[in-house]
Amino acid sequence: MPPSTSRDRSRVGAFFDMDKTLICENSGSLYMQYRYENGELSGVELAKGAAAYLQYKIGLLDIRAWTADMVGQFRGESERALTEEARTWCREVVVSKLYPEAAEIVRWHQEQGHVVAIVSGATKFVVQPLAEHLGIQHILYTRLEVEHGRFTGRVVDPVCFEEGKIFWLQQLVDRQRIDLARSWFYTDSITDLPLLELVGHPVVTNPDPRLYRTAARRRWPVRFFDPPEEADAASPADTPPGAGS
Repeated sequence: MPPSTSRDRSRVGAFFDMDKTLICENSGSLYMQYRYENGELSGVELAKGAAAYLQYKIGLLDIRAWTADMVGQFRGESERALTEEARTWCREVVVSKLYPEAAEIVRWHQEQGHVVAIVSGATKFVVQPLAEHLGIQHILYTRLEVEHGRFTGRVVDPVCFEEGKIFWLQQLVDRQRIDLARSWFYTDSITDLPLLELVGHPVVTNPDPRLYRTAARRRWPVRFFDPPEEADAASPADTPPGAGS
């Protein structure tokens, strides 16, 4: 019997962006609306967030500068209190935005024994509750600096966005001995193009126009998920979920 190779011992990864990939809306906008409704955010701050999201959608937002500015609102707040609030918010708001088809794809990868992870520009307080709901063990996210249990108002570099996602993902890949050539990545955004190009199975989900054009040109699989209220109950997938367009 031939000796095993490092490839034989490697594992397969299945990585998921969160907004418009696992859930049908932008989590940052949802959370800002939640804080506004609970009197924790002013109307001006809510409008500023909405304007920033529009800038992001058309590719004009400096995401690193905006993130650094936004986390300042948490300066001095308790990490424990925000964690508890975020769990409540996820239960009341986010779970209902989950694409049933996305949840089924996650389960399919889990059943195959793949290393499943959410890779998102959002913070742990947004990503972790959703990951727990889906039974996902690994999360990569934008990290906020904490000292003595309270936020300093600073971000831990790099922000988990574009090349920053690759920085944080590489650490998971090294720890779990993941073979990227056999791995999957699901996303809706052209900003994730560098990560799509790293894996052997890029899958474009609910894409923005630029990513759709790129996927069509490269003949990558494209998936369009039905909104949660319209999706029919799906039977367990028995074929690779990225197959087809």
